[in-house]
Amino acid sequence: MNINHNINSAIVSGTLGIQRAEDNISQHSANLASLSIRTPVSDDPQEVLANASLNQLNVIKQTLPQSVPNITSDLVGLSVNSTNAQASAKVVDVAGDTIGTILDILA
Repeated sequence: MNINHNINSAIVSGTLGIQRAEDNISQHSANLASLSIRTPVSDDPQEVLANASLNQLNVIKQTLPQSVPNITSDLVGLSVNSTNAQASAKVVDVAGDTIGTILDILA
């Protein structure tokens, strides 16, 4: 059994898990932040018409089948990815402890 390969694999796996969780947390955070952005109402008739056109396009876009992020899925995603990051950090921590134990035994 190659202990060195198994420990390296655990460290790489844990590190990749942390990176994936970080990427997903960033995406869910950006989705939540974009939900709070509101465009100010204008008195200019051209801007009002332009905004009305954009709103109509958004309504039509929402009727098309697609994966639309919502606040619930983003909040759940943040929670899940936070747990994934903690689990991956634990994998890296245990692998580091294992390396320390091996070095103590060999010394």
